[in-house]
Amino acid sequence: MRENRTHNAISIQTSPTGVARITLNLPPANAYYEAFLREIGDAVDTLEKNDAIRVVIIESTLEKFFCAGADIKVFANNTVQENLALVSQARTNALAIENSSKIYIAQIEGHCLGGGLEIALACDFIFASEGDYRFGLPEIKLGLIPGNGGTQRLLRRIGFRAALEILLTGDTFGVAQANELGLLDGLYSRTGLREGTQNFAEELAQGPGRASTAIKRALREGCSLPLDRALALESELADSLYETADAKEGLSAFLEKRKPVFNQ
Repeated sequence: MRENRTHNAISIQTSPTGVARITLNLPPANAYYEAFLREIGDAVDTLEKNDAIRVVIIESTLEKFFCAGADIKVFANNTVQENLALVSQARTNALAIENSSKIYIAQIEGHCLGGGLEIALACDFIFASEGDYRFGLPEIKLGLIPGNGGTQRLLRRIGFRAALEILLTGDTFGVAQANELGLLDGLYSRTGLREGTQNFAEELAQGPGRASTAIKRALREGCSLPLDRALALESELADSLYETADAKEGLSAFLEKRKPVFNQ
């Protein structure tokens, strides 16, 4: 990695390949509070402004945890107003990831629970390693429900029936079940996860950036629109690309029987 800029518990790494990593490092479980969430948000904002970055991987340095969600001790001692501010920042982060012009990949090899799973669900892809760790949205056991997009993003990823059971029971589940449910987009060995995620990210980063962003927007926004409006959105996005340098390069490369080199 060429650059390593570290915040208190968050590091940002960028590489010449157009791939960046946001690394969570708040032992023992990356259990978050408002200031930690602001650091994540700052990292997302920083990378959004970097035109050289096309794909972002969110990972953890901790052996046992990706993210345990909100720090329950902090949450229990906060005022309602303080907790609402914390949740507001978590929602802002999830929306920033989901609506980003970059492609986001959650790279998971430890417990991914509550708000931690909500971070992963906001990403475009979830890659995980084999292992003895758990996923879940256990908020119901606290008399609450997920409030950072967990109900809606889980529903859209694995379907109504499976999401309903997970949310109503609050029970956690292992990696194999997460894969069977369709929660994961890639499952790797413990030693192969980082390389597999990086290779996929670099493949995407070599593509035409504006077209990739347009695809993400067409799918993200289009899935909640009536068909006629979704098709209108697709037309708008498609028409905006015809005059781009990447479109010209793609057509030229096809005719010249060579691999395209995209720059936008």
